[in-house]
Amino acid sequence: MWTRQHKKRNTGRLIIPLLCVLFLTYFGFHAYHGEFGIYSKYRLQAQAAELQAQLDAVKARRVDFERRVQLLHEGTLEKDMLDEQARKALNLSQPDEITIMLPASTK
Repeated sequence: MWTRQHKKRNTGRLIIPLLCVLFLTYFGFHAYHGEFGIYSKYRLQAQAAELQAQLDAVKARRVDFERRVQLLHEGTLEKDMLDEQARKALNLSQPDEITIMLPASTK
């Protein structure tokens, strides 16, 4: 009777741990860098802070505009505001006045 001698290999023992390491590496990478990962959280917080700063600037401009419009309402008409708006609309000034032209805002 013929018998074959097989050398015991340890590669069978390494397959399961190797697969576990691969899965953990894959999911660990995506837990940090993925769309909903840890790094995304910090990126979204930075974006939220930037947008909050923009919102605060817009609110400040709105308050300024509301204040200026309030000065033009009937009954509370300020002569200086009316004069400023009329000169701006008609592009007129007195000969003894100094006119300072401000560049138009790009925002």
